[in-house]
Amino acid sequence: MLSVAGLTRRFGDHLALDDVSFDVRPGRMTGFVGANGAGKTTTMRIILGVLAPTAGAVTWNGQPLSAKVRQDFGYMPEERGLYPKMKIRDQLVFFGRLHGLSTARAAERTDKILNQLGLTERATDTLETLSLGNQQRVQIAAALVHEPIALVMDEPFSGLDPLAVDAMVDLLRDEVTPEVPVLFSSHQLELVERLCDDLIVLSRGKVVAAGPVAELAAGTTTTYRLVVDGDAGWLRDVRGIKVRDVAGATALFDIDSADDGGLVQQILQQAMSRGPVLAFGPERQALSDVFREATR
Repeated sequence: MLSVAGLTRRFGDHLALDDVSFDVRPGRMTGFVGANGAGKTTTMRIILGVLAPTAGAVTWNGQPLSAKVRQDFGYMPEERGLYPKMKIRDQLVFFGRLHGLSTARAAERTDKILNQLGLTERATDTLETLSLGNQQRVQIAAALVHEPIALVMDEPFSGLDPLAVDAMVDLLRDEVTPEVPVLFSSHQLELVERLCDDLIVLSRGKVVAAGPVAELAAGTTTTYRLVVDGDAGWLRDVRGIKVRDVAGATALFDIDSADDGGLVQQILQQAMSRGPVLAFGPERQALSDVFREATR
């Protein structure tokens, strides 16, 4: 397991990270989200040893993270770090060898990943001749070619069209074994919600929310949607709920999650007594709402 504990980082008088702690568990994809300047990239650079923390530590399976262990990590920076004038296959083999693979194994891994990404026919092209989306695909190939024991990615899906995103997601699911912890940052919250098991929300250098995505989305209240054959405005007079919105026959309202279901049943019975009920049930909170509430 990859763990950070009490990470603090100062740049002069600016406090970029303030006692940041979280775990990235094996076999789970952990989303790392926050506004620009929240400290995500700084945290990742400390994990990879590019920056040193002012205070705090990064550990791997309970032991201090050494340079030798970091060599087996995969890292995809937000800024592309490949050689534009070097042929794609040559540089992926080169990166594999830098991580300790034999030439034959690095070539085998390169060919497999290029095939999965649909880039086999471009293998002998230089990077600069590719579209930005395909350059992004090569960047993730470089992070995966050596079969990393942990994967850290900074905005890996930025600028990709939906087909390219699907290809990269399929590659990740194929390559990431149950032993590999994955941490990636993204501003695409709908993608984070789709892919991630766990979520860390960073705001102004502090962790303001962390945990399984399903638990964070559940929150302390449950939002219900009611659709009736008529006007749902009467819900505004029901005590014990918070009406989010009423638009004619459709209403959204919140009930405290600690409610034993009695109030829910009362509302349903009252709605049925007024006429046909066309739809009624809980609505999962969008991750964007979780993010807004956590970063207020």
